[in-house]
Amino acid sequence: MKDKSIVPTDKELVMRETDFIVSKTDTKGRITYGNRIFNEFAGMSETQLLGKQHNIIRHPDMPRCVFNLLWQRIQNNEEIFAYVKNMSADGSYYWVYANVTASLDVNGNIVGYYSVRRKPSAKAMEIMPSLYDALRSIELSVPAKEQIAAGTKALEDKLAELGVTYDQFVYQLQG
Repeated sequence: MKDKSIVPTDKELVMRETDFIVSKTDTKGRITYGNRIFNEFAGMSETQLLGKQHNIIRHPDMPRCVFNLLWQRIQNNEEIFAYVKNMSADGSYYWVYANVTASLDVNGNIVGYYSVRRKPSAKAMEIMPSLYDALRSIELSVPAKEQIAAGTKALEDKLAELGVTYDQFVYQLQG
């Protein structure tokens, strides 16, 4: 469960060009591995992170519809790339360009999830914060049970306006 005692701040942590944040979870989203850079940006030790829900680092500014899309994809054993705003234990935030995939056993069954994150492009950072603010605002304007659907529709409308798929949109921004 997300630590509600962490208060978001305006302090931004910026990934270095050479950073790769790596983490693994079980099928329920509990952290089973995090590399040193993951621990550094999360602002927590390995002991504090292992066994916790991965959403311990979720920033409240993240649109619910984006995580819904992410979970739909990986639970269907589909790879996804996404821009994510995360939160450190001290309330600071950091943006990542995440690649998330399912981890499979020898029989092809999903046994967990694997994510590698790197620094998002400057082009993406010109667009994603305001897009996510708009999606989150739309989500918060409706009852909780309607938020994901409202955000998803707004995202789909934006992609249709741009004439691209979700995947094309994120790839073009990082490219």
